[in-house]
Amino acid sequence: MTFRTAFITGASSGIGAALAARLAAHGVEVALAARRAPELEALAAQIVGAGGRARVYPLDVTNPAEVERTLLAADDELGGIDLVVANAGVSTQRWAGKLTFADCARTIDVNVTGAAATLVALLPRMVERGRGHLCGVSSLAQYRGLPRSAAYSASKAFLSTFLEGIRVDLRSTPVCVTDVRPGFVKTPILEGATHPMPFLVPVERAAEIIHRALDSQDAVVAFPWQLATLARSTRMLPAAVYDLAVTRARGR
Repeated sequence: MTFRTAFITGASSGIGAALAARLAAHGVEVALAARRAPELEALAAQIVGAGGRARVYPLDVTNPAEVERTLLAADDELGGIDLVVANAGVSTQRWAGKLTFADCARTIDVNVTGAAATLVALLPRMVERGRGHLCGVSSLAQYRGLPRSAAYSASKAFLSTFLEGIRVDLRSTPVCVTDVRPGFVKTPILEGATHPMPFLVPVERAAEIIHRALDSQDAVVAFPWQLATLARSTRMLPAAVYDLAVTRARGR
């Protein structure tokens, strides 16, 4: 599919910013959405300076009504959005023995509520006009629960399953769905992390992989392949074996 326009959440940094810059360099007009307006303005200026087209939409994805209003307005202003990327995400590391709901709430609000609100906002319009592509940035963490990441792993499992359900429903329509499952990507979300990060992927390389998957209309793209293969294989492990292996690998 050739994209004319794209709306990307979490576009102020990391994968969102890198993907927006890459799409813009290939002629796509990008709508940049995130809470941090100054960072969005700086990215938009960079894109325009390089000959691309970008618009800024300050947005808090934890407010579903605001998400819907913003996406509908952007859809009208850009003459129809071809690609919606639910990329905004957060992660809180905490050992379950000290976990509180307050620790989980932000992750759920952004990674579950925000992602779902983003993905469905334009869905009826896309189906009606027979054109569109939905993309959600999940994680390899969705395959099994990881130490100190119960809420994060669960939120990404929700997103992958949600995308799959939408994809199955839309099989008879021209609307495409892509589930992106990265491993460790060098972005601000990993700043301060002390656990091992095998096969760390540069953010520009991650954007390249995602862009290629979108062009190919892939249902699922999981990377890097080494870590993706390992993550998928853990589903075959009995609980007792998995628990022992993963806690030894990352430490308590």
